[in-house]
Amino acid sequence: MTKMMFGLSFGFAALILATQNAFAAANCAKRSVVLAELAGKYSESRRAMGIAGDNVMMEMFASAASGSWTLTVTTPDGTTCLVASGTGYQALAENPPPLGDPA
Repeated sequence: MTKMMFGLSFGFAALILATQNAFAAANCAKRSVVLAELAGKYSESRRAMGIAGDNVMMEMFASAASGSWTLTVTTPDGTTCLVASGTGYQALAENPPPLGDPA
């Protein structure tokens, strides 16, 4: 379930990114700059990542202390764009339901 939700989140984030190119351009910078800002200003570290369409890397950064989180996408040329951010982050270590279990 967690993997499915994470995958759906990435798909939704990619959809947002695709439809908001003009807006997203204002929220992009070199990867090193974005990571330094997330770590320094928000105390966020990478919690999850995956490869989405067009070989872009989607990542989730979060702070367990403050509960803040940020979704980013990094293009093959090293440009990182902010896709979404929020509060209330919780790390989950759920096991998927057994096969055949409709839950």
